[in-house]
Amino acid sequence: MTRNFLTLAFLLLSVSMSAQNSAIAQYNQFKQQALQDYADFRKKCNAEYAEFLRQSWVSYEAGPIVSVPKEDEKPPVVIKDEDKKRPIEDTPVIIDEEIDIPAPTPQPKPISPIKEKEGEVDRHSFALYGTDMSVRLVPSQKIILPKLDVNEIAKTWEVLSSDNYNNVIRDCLELRIKHQLCDWAYLRLLDKLSSSFLGEGTNEAELFKAFLYCQSGYQMRLAIANGRLYMLYASQHFIFDKPCWKIDNTFYYADNCDAEQIKICEASFPHEQAMSLYIPNEQKLDPVKSDIRTLQSEDVNWLRIDVSEDENIIKFCNDYPTSCIGDNFMTRWAMYANMPLNNSTKEQLYPQFKAFFDALKRSFEEDGTDMRNYTPACVDLICHWIQTAFVYEYDDKVWGGDRAFFADETLYYPYCDCEDRSILLTRMVRDLLGLKCALVYYPGHLATAVALGEDIKGDFIRINGTKYLVCDPTYIGAPIGKTMPDMDNQSAKVIVLN
Repeated sequence: MTRNFLTLAFLLLSVSMSAQNSAIAQYNQFKQQALQDYADFRKKCNAEYAEFLRQSWVSYEAGPIVSVPKEDEKPPVVIKDEDKKRPIEDTPVIIDEEIDIPAPTPQPKPISPIKEKEGEVDRHSFALYGTDMSVRLVPSQKIILPKLDVNEIAKTWEVLSSDNYNNVIRDCLELRIKHQLCDWAYLRLLDKLSSSFLGEGTNEAELFKAFLYCQSGYQMRLAIANGRLYMLYASQHFIFDKPCWKIDNTFYYADNCDAEQIKICEASFPHEQAMSLYIPNEQKLDPVKSDIRTLQSEDVNWLRIDVSEDENIIKFCNDYPTSCIGDNFMTRWAMYANMPLNNSTKEQLYPQFKAFFDALKRSFEEDGTDMRNYTPACVDLICHWIQTAFVYEYDDKVWGGDRAFFADETLYYPYCDCEDRSILLTRMVRDLLGLKCALVYYPGHLATAVALGEDIKGDFIRINGTKYLVCDPTYIGAPIGKTMPDMDNQSAKVIVLN
């Protein structure tokens, strides 16, 4: 009986394994078929797009270049001694408008998975913001446009659509992930790659960039003007100081194109997505340290911070375009304020402040001070440091026009103004203390507000039922809860930060 039982069990196991192997084989077959179907779909889309390139070109005029609006900046104010001594009272501030910033959308992705092509090992190297990059690309893959006409462009697109360029698309997307590149940095990566491989300013480089950008899932249009080929990239946000073309209610921009009249191929690609100018993650670039900068409070000897910035992050910031969401100019500050501080800067800056906070906490415990005032005291410490350790200067004088800073830039450059100070304050308060922050815009001035709870007195605003205390890093020497004099609260607007 035992032998029969074992025989039966063996037979059942064999049947089970056979069924399992059959299921695995069916799954692998399905997977291969699905990949083939994806590849066929992408091939079909590219073939149709190439046909559109042969016929679908329309003349457009560039829209007017819109410069960053210029305002008369209000100078910093030093608090008077009598105002310093005056008791702080709860004073509600009526705000004219609250501006919420939409959440970032996920980055675009290809219309179908890009299948790996076996055999390619040689790589083409280039640099992005001082950071070494490489992709699988060889000289034999260089494209040639013998003349700039729609048939030649379409033929070359068909060449690029073959499997021979799959690996370079995959490598570019992997670099985007590895270096946490935002959409703008990814566009710049493709531009650097194409220019280094096919020659800066050539029609071949522009077409190659357009192909890689399109295959990565981004929305673009090809255009011809003055004997040159251009890739126009669609943007979710309006970009200042650049010529633009409006097609089907979407704004398109180009690199280095100032033509007034342009012929644009209106053909679209399935599931294409316009570029976002949000920077939700730190851009991971090769670090190049600047000289150490000492930022010393002018009236508190121990409030001294040493920090070194990353030169490559500064290059990225310097290259970033000023933009806004919709037609609301004030949303541009959220773009700067919501960018994370570079991690290497955090590792230098934040431990120094945490040491100050620990000393403050010990002082509170020794003196028997109400601990509900501890967190507000930490905010006040950061605010006072920014008020007194940074040199104020007007953008017009330093830059020849308005120029907002990311937090990293304020720590790097020798001068800053009210908007730069406010952006840095909100970045540090959110990172170090985990508190919600908002920017408060008055005509000619930008301040901040911090959610410090109901118990803390001072000038405050309410956002979605939460009390935010006014904290102004340009009102020199003023404690938190004080609004700078001569601010028109009836015209003030609030930009709520992430």
